[in-house]
Amino acid sequence: MPTPSALPDAVEARPGRRRTVLLDLAFLRLWTGATASGLATWALPFVLGLAVLDRTLTATDLGLLLAARTAGFLAAVPLAGVLADRHSRRGVVLWAGLAAGAASPVLAAGLDRSVLLMATAAAVAGAGQGACRPAYQALTAEVVEADRRQQANAAMTLAVRATTLVGPSLAALLAVFLDTGALLVGVGLLWLVAACVPGRGARPGTADAASEPSAGTGRASFLTEFAEGIREARRHPWFLAGLGALTAVIATGYSATGVALPLVSRDEYGTEVVLAGAMTAYTAGALAGAVLIARWRPRSPGRAALAGLAAYGFAPLSLVFPVHPVVVMAAYAVAGIGIELFNVPWFTAAQREVAPDKLARVSSLDFLLSYGLAPVGLAVIAPAIDVFGATAVLAGCAVVCFAAPAAAALVPSTRAFSHTPATTTTDRRGKDPSH
Repeated sequence: MPTPSALPDAVEARPGRRRTVLLDLAFLRLWTGATASGLATWALPFVLGLAVLDRTLTATDLGLLLAARTAGFLAAVPLAGVLADRHSRRGVVLWAGLAAGAASPVLAAGLDRSVLLMATAAAVAGAGQGACRPAYQALTAEVVEADRRQQANAAMTLAVRATTLVGPSLAALLAVFLDTGALLVGVGLLWLVAACVPGRGARPGTADAASEPSAGTGRASFLTEFAEGIREARRHPWFLAGLGALTAVIATGYSATGVALPLVSRDEYGTEVVLAGAMTAYTAGALAGAVLIARWRPRSPGRAALAGLAAYGFAPLSLVFPVHPVVVMAAYAVAGIGIELFNVPWFTAAQREVAPDKLARVSSLDFLLSYGLAPVGLAVIAPAIDVFGATAVLAGCAVVCFAAPAAAALVPSTRAFSHTPATTTTDRRGKDPSH
């Protein structure tokens, strides 16, 4: 971890005390924008689901709109990674938020009129959501000093989990007074907050002088620049191993949660209480995990993070056997704790280790693979359950969730999510200052 040399003298003179990032106005602006972005991202499918309940949309229309949003997300993520490294990260956040914000009233205008118009707007909203992800990740590294980034990332994920926990009740309450169109306009206002509130960060230099553009050279193509991000990712074996494990867990464990949990709740327990309780327990566990990792600094942060990721295996495993519903909820709480014990050090390590001028592209590769392949798992798991049975498929998901992080932990650099030993001091550029 970095030394406290970058902290003010008054703080450095008091060993054991760390200036909290929550008192930093620049971070609070970034946190507010990211929170609004997360709330808007969650709210859109929920509000569209309310439109199905009041028969403004059909279930088929809802599926089309969500598919269009996902397509927009996947298309925008790699482009935004290149743009955020090429230009201002703050500018990418601004235009992405404005695009998603403008799409929301268009969605409202298309209600009960034009599904094609709504699908186009949903794709734009998804593109705005996807473009924000790598830009916010890179902007965090610009706004927050290296020694406080783990706390900052924990605060970011804490806000996202809190909105997930409180959001359904708030949206249901608002739906009593507002129609679906008004709620969609409200989603657009959230995107305006996400676009306009964050401030500009201090753009760091490149981590390697060799990566500086040569005088007189023209701008490379998007494909070429994205390929540079892939090459940067390949320089970090811990990143490739961790990303492979994360992708495997999301494609299997998240799919089990999305498809198998509702089926088991209905068929095995005969009530939706298990579904609701498990999802609430997962979110509560994630909140607890974010609070824990904001302060905890394990001796081997990468191995501890991968162990947390592996804990997601308890979620599908709890559905294999006929256990008491409390056991299922407890397993999902453990999975929630574990996923944040992974997420926060993972984001922090990328901000520390990856060359600053390529961070957005590497982050976009992270989101593209881990979350981009999640729909594939969701599409495959239901037919697999029909062919092999729920027990076999859930057991297989659990094995993958346990085995993939364990395999990643065999890569030496995953111990600290770093090329250098955990005790090596690094500066804000991710390089040993003694070099």
